[in-house]
Amino acid sequence: MDSFPKNALGMVRKMTEKGAEKPAQAIAFQGAPGANSHLAALDYAPDGLPVPCFAFEDAIDAVKHGTAGSAIIPIENSLNGRVADIHFLLPESGLHIVDEYFMQISHCLMARSADAEIRTAMSHPQALGQCRHYLRKRGIIPVAYADTAAAAAFVAQQDDPHAAAIAPRLAAQIYGLQPIADAIEDAPHNITRFVVLAPEAAMPEPNGPVMTTFIFEVKNIPAALYKALGSFATNGVNMTKLESYQKGSSFAATEFFADIEGAPGDPAIDRALAELGYHCNNVRILGTYRQARPRTVVG
Repeated sequence: MDSFPKNALGMVRKMTEKGAEKPAQAIAFQGAPGANSHLAALDYAPDGLPVPCFAFEDAIDAVKHGTAGSAIIPIENSLNGRVADIHFLLPESGLHIVDEYFMQISHCLMARSADAEIRTAMSHPQALGQCRHYLRKRGIIPVAYADTAAAAAFVAQQDDPHAAAIAPRLAAQIYGLQPIADAIEDAPHNITRFVVLAPEAAMPEPNGPVMTTFIFEVKNIPAALYKALGSFATNGVNMTKLESYQKGSSFAATEFFADIEGAPGDPAIDRALAELGYHCNNVRILGTYRQARPRTVVG
């Protein structure tokens, strides 16, 4: 907790204490109060109790240790790609993906003075990446920080008239900064996908489209990936996401993170996963959950 800027600590402590009173309603998020993940927690669970955590690992640990009933974690952004290394964090956590949430992201440039000559902008690397054209055009130097709102808190407590932060406009209000420019993201279709993590897996209602997320490691033999992916094609299963990661230091074992439409129990899904397992060293399902946004394009 003490890793947060001093002017954020009071609110962090109050929110943490409130969540501890009703841990089942507590929803952990990474960032200081006013961060995009805080807004996502409020939007996703209006009756929940958002609990700020300095790092993604801290948010996951809050759920593992029972101080929060769930966590909401950003995993990918439409402008700047992957956010959290959930393929590393989630498998070892023992938690499950039980839901997803999409949120439109809008960034505000803020500083101690509205007429400041801005030379640096501090924020989370994802936010800096989502605003890179804006910053480059104006010759503003990006400076990475733990999260958007914490960057705003840090700028507010420093005595640098040329420093700014990029964060949700709410953060300017919370930490006493002056908004300089709104909606500075490089495109209006700036959307972040969040996943909700919980200790127990949850099967969604069967009356709507669902997603299944899993990781797998193919055998290190020729055409293993081609054959593994063929199992989904031959069974008519739509794969909407596939990312690869090196496992260990040998660069000989590759792990993949994937999303498919459908759930275990469906014969086509079961056949595809069984065939996938034949070509892999291991397959691990991370969660099955409702689709918050349709993936299949009709027409």
